[in-house]
Amino acid sequence: MQEDFLHFIWKHKKFHQEQLETTQYEPVEIWNVGTHNHNSGPDFFNAQIKIGDQLWAGNVEIHMNSSDWFQHNHENDPAYNNVILHVVYQHDTEVFRSDNSTLPTVELKPYLDERTVAGYRELFSKQDKWINCETHFSEVHGFTINNWLERLFVERLERKSQAVFKLLEKTKNNWEAVLFVLLAKNFGLKVNGEAFQSLAESLDFNVVRKVRSNQMAIEALLFGQAGLLDGEQEDGYFKSLNKEYQFLNQKFQLSNQGVLPIQFFRLRPQNFPTLRLSQLATLYHEEEHLFSQLMDLNKKEAFYKLLRKSTSPYWDSHYSFGKESKTSKKVMSKSFVDLLMINTIIPLKFAYYQSLGKDPSEDLFQLAHEIKPEKNHIVQAFDQLKKVGFSSLQTQGLLQLKTEYCDKNKCLQCAIGNALIVK
Repeated sequence: MQEDFLHFIWKHKKFHQEQLETTQYEPVEIWNVGTHNHNSGPDFFNAQIKIGDQLWAGNVEIHMNSSDWFQHNHENDPAYNNVILHVVYQHDTEVFRSDNSTLPTVELKPYLDERTVAGYRELFSKQDKWINCETHFSEVHGFTINNWLERLFVERLERKSQAVFKLLEKTKNNWEAVLFVLLAKNFGLKVNGEAFQSLAESLDFNVVRKVRSNQMAIEALLFGQAGLLDGEQEDGYFKSLNKEYQFLNQKFQLSNQGVLPIQFFRLRPQNFPTLRLSQLATLYHEEEHLFSQLMDLNKKEAFYKLLRKSTSPYWDSHYSFGKESKTSKKVMSKSFVDLLMINTIIPLKFAYYQSLGKDPSEDLFQLAHEIKPEKNHIVQAFDQLKKVGFSSLQTQGLLQLKTEYCDKNKCLQCAIGNALIVK
């Protein structure tokens, strides 16, 4: 048993409160358990506890054993002077305040609900499971799971918005520049995401803005910064891009020394970085004030209409320089745009509306529900336990659940874990 479980027990009052008394046999009535503190200091603030005939207001500290008070040196910490009740699993020593008066202590062990303890032990019984609750996950009511996934969806957006605000600070509050960096990263997908982001960050967005009216120029800019125009090629288009990049390099004093290497290995041809960079170039060539346009849209089909761009004509018959292939129009798929909406546009909208002091939750919930669920091993594993990934909102919530709760054994902070413990 861990101390976190005692926090859970106290917070949710999962113990028998009838005839509750201190170790000094004084009756105890809990008027308010207090506010759970996840930072340093006492575990619960502003509790209201009646001990004997006296109603106390103050803090509650929780330990496995009474002696932990001294092991943690609380007797020397002024932050614990306002503790009105010491709650422990097992009482093994008396604890005294600085004025030598006895600190009232409740030993929870005799009052615990055995069903709750059994549920806790069952949840943490084996360490070789994919997630702790995999055996009983299917038993949790769908309403509980969906509500929790909505909350985790917002929690994930809040985490992603922190990265947005860091970029905003670096770009001196230029939302268009932030969008360019985030789009570039997600055009690179998992394999080239970091490389594409480093490419975007190697450029002053004003350079992109100045060259965007010329499609070859912006494509040369992106390919050159990516290092894809290094070396010699007999291909005519390669030479044209190289010549344009050399001109831009000299004009804007460009540098790509910090750009990470671009990878082709193990990529499907439609995800080759050559095609994705060309599509990104087309997007910025054809759409001015892209950030403003995206912030005004709320419907999935409207995003498809705006974002589904093709490569420049050369890439209709190529996947890499100098190697011709069967001619086909290389247009961004709807599934690729879905990923851009999930990983770029929705987090950016969330951060932008936060900066304006507005709540975008309703619009973003609606959009996320419209987008098809993602396909990855985490979502598939959850769906094998119980079908829950019906849209991108749920699948984003599942990713947050697995990485931030299941993998960290934070079942006591999880609504699903709570439901199984107290079932």
